[in-house]
Amino acid sequence: MDRTTPLPVVATAPARRRLPPWLKRPMPSEQMLETRRLIDGLRLNTVCVEARCPNLTECWSRGTATFMILGEHCTRRCGFCAVGTARPEPVEPDEPERLAEAAAHLGLRHVVITSVARDDLEDEGAGHFAACVVATRRRLPHATIEVLVPDFHGRRELIRIVTDARPEVFNHNIETVARLQKAARPAARYDRSLAVLATAGKLDPRIVTKSGVMVGLGETFDELEQTFRDLRAHGCRMLTIGQYLRPGDRYLDVQRYYTPAEFSELGRLAESLGFDAVASGPFVRSSYFAETLFAETDVLRGA
Repeated sequence: MDRTTPLPVVATAPARRRLPPWLKRPMPSEQMLETRRLIDGLRLNTVCVEARCPNLTECWSRGTATFMILGEHCTRRCGFCAVGTARPEPVEPDEPERLAEAAAHLGLRHVVITSVARDDLEDEGAGHFAACVVATRRRLPHATIEVLVPDFHGRRELIRIVTDARPEVFNHNIETVARLQKAARPAARYDRSLAVLATAGKLDPRIVTKSGVMVGLGETFDELEQTFRDLRAHGCRMLTIGQYLRPGDRYLDVQRYYTPAEFSELGRLAESLGFDAVASGPFVRSSYFAETLFAETDVLRGA
């Protein structure tokens, strides 16, 4: 395999209407419909819907969902993300309790909380994240909690607000390799995202730090390896690797669909670099089977 040029095309982007056979998802189930009714009834947002996640059917059929707080309008416009960019809604003070109620009704053992970017707020939403963690802990004292946060512009005091709430997992996605950051996430910075993960780990070493990378944007194998090494050098302990799927015509093109065998190869590479737990596959997303990935870490095993 050529490590320094973009990997050869497999099922090119124009074939988006006819995806490779390994990119098929199950049909809805009654459990999925019940999960949707519960979430809609409590006026909650999920990243599953807002980001058009391909795993929605499977996850909701298992009675799991990733809650998206702080509204459904983002202050940033990333080239890969289907979440809408618009003037954000006012923060809803009762959202933490509604989220905790939904998590309790679903009987979740591992609760994942994410958000849109809220650059308009003085604390960029950090305090609301903390309130959601506290409310969920109150309702589900034996559940583990994972936060998937924006970069807070790297502000240590805001990262501390979240880590002080003591989630078990602090997740921040670097998304892609350094060369492709400007196209994929123009308002973010590669080095800043690495620093966010390092800061969270230093503020509370008991918290497991986690990040995610999507492939198919034109990266090289060497660039992916360097990104994995950079994440490890900044203390990141868990990694997800998944296929980028274009959510609509206005978004970045898919340059390549990786095969399951190639995802296995990337997973083995990441494991060899020392991550505690790695999930690598076409449909892997940051919160996909998050509870299973966390169970693989040394923290849960008491190491």
